[in-house]
Amino acid sequence: MPGTLDLSIDLALAGLAVGSAAALSGVGLVVTHRVTGVLNLAQGAQATATAYLLRELVVVRNWPLAPAAAFCLLVAAPALGVLLDLAVFRPLRRRDAGQAESMVAGIGVFVLLIGVIVLVWGTTPFGDAPALVPATVLARPGGHALRLDTLVQLAVVLGLAGGVGLVERYTAFGIRLRAVVDNRRLARLAGIDADRISAAGWAFGSFTAGLVGVLLAPLLLLDPYGLPLLVMATMAVAVAARLRSLPVAVATGLGLGIAQSELTRLRPGGQLLPLAQAVQTNLFVVALLVAALLPWGHGQDGPGLATSGGRPGRRGSSAARTACAVLLLLPLGFRPEDLRHALLVPALALVLLSVVVVTGYGGQVSLGQAGYAGLGALGTALLMSGKVPGVPALSAVPALLLAVAATVPLGLLTGWPAVRRRGLALALVTFAVGTALSRLVFDQPYATTGLTVSRLGLPADDQGFYLVELVLLGAGLLLVRSLHRGPPGRALTAMRDHQAGASAAGVDVPRLKLLVFMAGAGLAALGGALTALAQQGFDATAFDPVQGLLWFATVVVAGADSAAGAVLAAALLTGLDAGTLPGVSAVVVGALATAIGRLPGGLAGLARRLADRPAPGLTPLGHRLRRRIAERSR
Repeated sequence: MPGTLDLSIDLALAGLAVGSAAALSGVGLVVTHRVTGVLNLAQGAQATATAYLLRELVVVRNWPLAPAAAFCLLVAAPALGVLLDLAVFRPLRRRDAGQAESMVAGIGVFVLLIGVIVLVWGTTPFGDAPALVPATVLARPGGHALRLDTLVQLAVVLGLAGGVGLVERYTAFGIRLRAVVDNRRLARLAGIDADRISAAGWAFGSFTAGLVGVLLAPLLLLDPYGLPLLVMATMAVAVAARLRSLPVAVATGLGLGIAQSELTRLRPGGQLLPLAQAVQTNLFVVALLVAALLPWGHGQDGPGLATSGGRPGRRGSSAARTACAVLLLLPLGFRPEDLRHALLVPALALVLLSVVVVTGYGGQVSLGQAGYAGLGALGTALLMSGKVPGVPALSAVPALLLAVAATVPLGLLTGWPAVRRRGLALALVTFAVGTALSRLVFDQPYATTGLTVSRLGLPADDQGFYLVELVLLGAGLLLVRSLHRGPPGRALTAMRDHQAGASAAGVDVPRLKLLVFMAGAGLAALGGALTALAQQGFDATAFDPVQGLLWFATVVVAGADSAAGAVLAAALLTGLDAGTLPGVSAVVVGALATAIGRLPGGLAGLARRLADRPAPGLTPLGHRLRRRIAERSR
């Protein structure tokens, strides 16, 4: 019994290191949201960028640790936060943009920063990130190791949380801050500079994000994908605090860190051991899923994503279809080594079409489509490898069809919560589902060991397989068209534009939402299965949640309600990834996504507005003739 207690104490002390970083992340998210009304979805990328910068200054450029840390945390990180406020979020706030556009802008910042990190430092993980405080054992009270870095982190968390509370309660700045939090419009009428308060909130949030990054980097490998996702998983702390309570955020972060350490004692026997180990190492992901599923007050959030509105003109529609046909048929003339890269275009196009259906047509923000794509790929690989109990090893076609059919009902994982959620609450649920699938299934050896994927039953050569992909993509486009036209399309548009009004008009909104998510899951699974067959193997990194965020941002930039835009975006992404440096596609998409407030409807909406613009130099008679010719050609 004493030995068990001693072990529990040692594990609790060890868990305080990660728990303190998670609590610090929660403090930054809560403060930023309370001051600005925005959940900083880019926090993971900000943390990673600061950690990379500190390593660059200390390890590569040989700066002393103290001035390098001071520059990164007190200058660079807060400056980045102020820059984001000035360039991205303040323009959205001034035109009263909805929370959906702010989310897209945050995702754009995340994708942009990750792209810049990959461009500058590459994708090779670094294991030499400098530690701010040495892991020196100060004392052993009762025989338990008490490390200096853990004590300092805990003191910093408690000091910052307490300091924020004291500033809010007892200073003039705190009074102005509370006024802005309670009612920004009234605060402005009272002469308070609300923009300056928001800039301070962004600076503080970016500072805490940078501090989280430099604290966690020495404990992990510094890589541009793993660390951002770990920091994003700590959003569970802020969500549990309902984005309001600092004490709850601190207690939750510390509690989850200790619980994750304590769970390492559990060693269930048999087949439960791999799953238990996966949960132990990803407890924050599980906590995010649970916290996001619990009822909370951010379901209805006003305007959704701006769409292009109406159908494209005949000329614009024909041009988009022609461009799609050319880009899809062009690879048939490529050399074999070049065609291999193009095999991913139809597969990715189907995944992006799933985002169009869920977000563009249904108006439901879904950040978890990469999870469904991964399920389609993994299901196909398991069925072809004979690893599904009671099912013999199958050839490619029946394995693909069964995997897609099995994934469609799993769309209820995100469709069912969508019945009562919208906007930010739904986005967090879908992101949590996608991240949980990635971390608890796709990354685990118990699910992915010994898989074999081949094109048995399909053309073995790349050109023949590409033709099969085009046929399946055509079927997906027909499905999307059937959902967008006629009565289903009108019901979807009504639900997207005004959910309460659609329900009052007789639209069965819950049933329609479930249908949309199931159709989106099927399209994503089909794209994921084709990805696995194209690569002739299952690659978990292809369905990483970071990829899912990139795909979502790409669809919004291309035009959330544009099926042709999704196909063109797939070709653009694949071409940039194959023909340029890694990270270029993320930089391009991220930069455009941060400016989505100035591009309502995305690039497709911009193209439609340009197409509808009157031709310069025409007389009134010329305009009338132009309209008549257009009407007769329809």
